[in-house]
Formats: sequence, C-alpha cells, structure tokens
Amino acid sequence: MLIGILQTGLAPDALSPEMGDYPDMFARLLAGHGFTFRTFRVVDGDFPESVTACEGWLITGSRHGVYEDHPWIPPLEEFIRDAFAAHVPVVGICFGHQIVAQAMGGKVERYAGGWAVGATDYDFGGETIRLNAWHRDQVVKAPEGAKVIASNDFCANAALLYDDRALTVQAHPEFRPEFVDGLMKTRGKGVVPDEVMAQAAARLDQPLHDKTMAGRIAAFFKQPRA
Repeated sequence: MLIGILQTGLAPDALSPEMGDYPDMFARLLAGHGFTFRTFRVVDGDFPESVTACEGWLITGSRHGVYEDHPWIPPLEEFIRDAFAAHVPVVGICFGHQIVAQAMGGKVERYAGGWAVGATDYDFGGETIRLNAWHRDQVVKAPEGAKVIASNDFCANAALLYDDRALTVQAHPEFRPEFVDGLMKTRGKGVVPDEVMAQAAARLDQPLHDKTMAGRIAAFFKQPRA
C-alpha cells in the first residue's frame, strides 16, 4: 500500500543527520506493516497531482501553527477536503491532527494551559497509551462528525476519528526519546518553560506504546472501504 507523506515541517538540522527527517521517522514507525512511502514537501509547495496519487495520506508535524498565514496551508486544507470526499484515508499527526480539524470546521488555538512535552499518557477508550508529545497548540473544538477517541486532563481532543476517512493524533508516536531530548536542546530553550522540560527529561526512560499506535494507524489505513 502506497502512503503519501505530506511533510509540513522539517526536523532540526542538528538532529536530522543522525535521527532522520520526519518521513524517515514514519517509515521506521510503520516498518513491517507492508507500506511503501512517497514524500511530498508541501511546506515547500510540493503537492501531489491528485488525492488518488497514493492509496493513503499521512500529514506530519510542524513547528508552524495551522492558523498562521503560509501560502501552502489553504491548498493543504483543500487537499484534505478533497481526500475526504474521495474517501482516501488520511492520518494526521500533531500539526496534521490540527490541520485536518481546521479544514473540516474545527477550531485550533494556542492552548492557555501551555506545553505538553515528552512521555504522556492518553486514554484511548479505557486503554492507556503512552506517547511522546511536543505541542502547545490544540484542537479546542472538534469538527462536527469527528469522534473523540483519546483524551487526558490536559488535552481533551487528543485523537479524533472521522469514520473511515481520517484518524488523527495530537501526540508524536514517531518521536523517539532521544529525538525529544534533542528537541529540548535545540528548539525548547527559551520557548518551553524550564520546569516543563525538566519534567519531560525525567520521563525520557519511560516505556512508550509507539508500536501499539503504529498498529492502530496501519489497521486504519488497511481497513476495507467501499
């Protein structure tokens, strides 16, 4: 199954030589599930020719906000709506989670409660799944028709399901602990409060359920569709 990765941001230059860029992280996360990947750097204006060019789409994280004025954001929202109309499955991660919500009529804003960083527990319908987080923006109002499938006290709309058309997650199952550590050192200083980073650093060795989330993503992509 060919999955198109819509890349909306870049990993820090200081980290990518050793840890890879975001598409590399998703290929690693989903390894063994029978996918092949093609990357489109939509952040640089590189868009697929159509929503049917791949069998599914994965929208990455980004340091940008979905509400910011960038020339590639409106066409990305239009692409998402076209994919919905064609029932081509979309998975959104962090920024991807937020841009799908915004494209479909939800609301995203900078969260007054601040940052979520590092290993974080989410309630997926009674199952606790621990994933790395790195965000301040949140989906504060889910679109009509979106089902909340995960939440915690900090993030009410932590994962959303749009029937068979989209699965979106606020957290970063593709982020390994060493990458979060690197983000804190390269992008966190002076941006993320020191106490938040200290708490995240203390949780770097906690076991994650990234493979569990990878299985959910793979199952979503592969489910039968009319």
